[in-house]
This record gives sequence, C-alpha cells and structure tokens, in this order.
Amino acid sequence: MNSLSIKELLNKQPIGDTVEINGWVKTFRSNRFIALNDGSTIHNLQCVVDFENFDDNLLKQISTGAALKISGILVESQGRGQSVEIQATDVFVHGTADPETYPIQPKKHSLEFLREKAHLRVRTNTFAAVMRVRSTLAFAIHSYFQQNGFYYMHAPIVTGSDAEGAGEMFKVSMLDAKNPPLDENGEVDYSKDFFGKETNLTVSGQLEAETYAMGLGKVYTFGPTFRAENSNTSRHLAEFWMIEPEMAFHDLDANMDLSEDFIKWTLQYVLDNCQDDLEFLEKRLLDEEKSKPQIERSEMALIEKLKFVVENNFKRVTYTEAIDILKNSKPNKKKKFQFPIDEWGADLQSEHERFLVEKHFKCPVILFDYPAKIKAFYMRLNEDEKTVRAMDVLFPGIGEIVGGSQREERLDVLQQKIEELNIDEKELWWYLDLRRFGTAVHSGFGLGFERLVQFATGMGNIRDVIPYPRTPQNAEF
Repeated sequence: MNSLSIKELLNKQPIGDTVEINGWVKTFRSNRFIALNDGSTIHNLQCVVDFENFDDNLLKQISTGAALKISGILVESQGRGQSVEIQATDVFVHGTADPETYPIQPKKHSLEFLREKAHLRVRTNTFAAVMRVRSTLAFAIHSYFQQNGFYYMHAPIVTGSDAEGAGEMFKVSMLDAKNPPLDENGEVDYSKDFFGKETNLTVSGQLEAETYAMGLGKVYTFGPTFRAENSNTSRHLAEFWMIEPEMAFHDLDANMDLSEDFIKWTLQYVLDNCQDDLEFLEKRLLDEEKSKPQIERSEMALIEKLKFVVENNFKRVTYTEAIDILKNSKPNKKKKFQFPIDEWGADLQSEHERFLVEKHFKCPVILFDYPAKIKAFYMRLNEDEKTVRAMDVLFPGIGEIVGGSQREERLDVLQQKIEELNIDEKELWWYLDLRRFGTAVHSGFGLGFERLVQFATGMGNIRDVIPYPRTPQNAEF
C-alpha cells in the first residue's frame, strides 16, 4: 500500500478506503485518540485506535514525538475539529520519544526556548508553518524570474571584493592564526594563503551579477551572504539569503517597476498557496498582540497586511520630498522620533520609513534619489552631483525591504568615486572593465530573503524565519 501525505488525504478524503500514513504524534488522548502530523500541512489527522485489539506493549511506546505508521479505514469524523479520521487497523512504531526528555511537548513554548532546540523546533505548528511559507516564497521567487526572462546566476561565496564597502566581512584563510607568514613590512603575507590573496565570505553577489547581466541581459542571484556585523537585534543575521536581480538596458524607473511587480507577484503567490498556514500564523499573531500595550499593537492583521502590499500601487517619492514631510510631521515636531530629522542628508531609520508608509501615504512607498554620501560607490550619480539614482522599497511594519539603484555606467565617474572612497582600484579592475567594453545603462536591487519571510509570516524576530540562525556568539547546530 502506498502511503499518502496527510495533506493529500485531507484534500482527497477517500471515505471508506483503506489508507496508510506516516507521521509524528502530536497528542495522544484517552489511550485511544492519536493526533498525527507529517509536516505536509498545519492540520493533524486524528487516528482512532482500539487498543484491545493490539499488544499492551504498543500502548507504552506511543507518546508525543513518537514516529508512527498507521493503516486503517478513512471515515467521517464524529468529533469536532476534523472532517475525517482513520479507524486504525494497524500501528507500527518507527521510533519512540521518551516523554521525560522530549522537549517539544503539547504546550506553549517561548521562541527563546525553541531557538535553543532549533533542531526540533520545526515540529511545532509555528515553525512548520513558517518554513512551509519560506519554501513557497523561494519557489515563487524562482518562478517569477524564470517566467520573466531572467537567468539564474550562482555568484561566488568566496570573494576578494567588498561590494558594500563597509568592511564587515568574514575572512577566509588557511594561514596559521598563531604564526602567520609575514612580508618585509611585517604584515600578514596573504600571497602564501590558499587563494594567494586576502579573501572573504561575500556580503553580496551584486558586482558579479552585473558582469553576467552585461552578457545575458537579465540575471538574478539567490544565495547565502554574510555580514560580520556585531548586531544582536531582531532584524540582523550574520548569515542570510539575498535575491539580487541585475538588468542591462534598465534605468531607475524600470528598476522600480520591476521591484513592485516582483514583490506583488510573490506575495500573491503565497496568499494563493499558503492559506491554512497564513490563517494559523495570523491567529498566533493576534493572540500575541493581546499581551502588548495598545500603543505597540499592529494596526493590520497579517493577511490584511499582505493584501495591503499586493493591492496598493507603490507611491514613488524622492528622498528630498520625504525629508520635508518628516521634518514637518507631528512626531518630529513633538520630538516623538527616537532619531529626529533636522536636515537634508540624514540617513532614514525604520521609524521614519514606517511613518511614511503607515501614517502619511498609507501605502507601500519607493523612495529614490538619495544623497550620494549615504549610498554605495556603484550608484549612478545624478546631474546635481549631490544625489544618486538609488531606490528603497518601504513596507508597513518593517520599513526598508528592498534596496537598489541604477548602476554607474560611466568609467571616469566611477573611477573618481572609487578614488574618493579610498577603494583599491586594482581589486575592481574586472568591474571597471564593464565600463571599458560595451558599457550601457543597467540597474538592479537586493532583497533580503529573511526580511521577506519575516514580513509574510508576521514573525517578530528574524532568527525565527531561518532554519539555523547565525548571530554574534551563536553558531550552534
């Protein structure tokens, strides 16, 4: 007999058929009712077992967390909470779980506790739902780009360049840390290292993706990136996944068009394909909100928030316009912002971005034309020589979720910016070659995948939307 997933069984509901399922025990009540779940759906399947027909030793092996195979007849359920159930005729125990030591018991566990049990937390309803949404989002991202003429490009994880220019990179070295070889100046001699030069884990695949866009037209990366930023906030990880499309012959307006269409399409895909999980996560979030002070509660429920993004046109506003709005806003005048806005050139914080989205425009916002001084070297300088063709997409509840720009395609301007920032031009000779050989207008953006998963699931901490979070002082599992 072929086993069915619980999701398949609940969808087909072949009443009267003999069926077989495998899964883990969620609850075991009255020595009779087993709630089984196999991870395919948020819903459990109730199995009714008459243990008078089974060996007494079998009963002793069944507890929360045990893995079972159950065969029986699918019938309409007489109880509340489920439409069908299995009248078990055979029970096989794959593996037991000692109730004294199994940590994922049928009760509420704190998210902090579950992070310490990250290898088992996916057996909870919350994390199973989050990871199913994460998987669906990843599929939607690939589907969108493949359907729109993009080619998937694998950017290197080990790199010699710092795409962000922030210097927060993890070194990759095979040299003896206690006794490294030194050059004539007493500095570490990286020519003796594995790659023959100083290398790091990548913070972004953007620069390499640009090179492929200038040959294939439209490409995207979707892979792990790393930041050695010593930040223990609910929004930062040391290892996370990035989606970075790059497009030749696309200016900033086309870049903004793509980012809006891409986000709306992927979130609509999740709304269409993860309804049960989203409803569960929304209820969880509403229960969590009840314990918060009124002022900290979200104004929108989870599904409403997703539809808010999908159904509203994104408002496009220049950085300069946004600064004027923020300077004259009530929170700023009444000193309610943690970071007051005093003058043009300020780097906007999440509180400012959320004000623009949630209070002022009441729709998602794309800010563009930022001050050059607060943006990366590769962004296209505007004619005013004060601003660059940068853009950020702002969401409710989270602030910036996408950052991108039209890239600087002029060799002389890019060289001047590199020199001003004391970046070693020799390390970027290949990047500059794009401007020497067939340069053209091109654009792209980056989207932190975990930020998108966090938005789609309503989880408050980014550590709870990745299987094994890597953060300062934490590389367990």
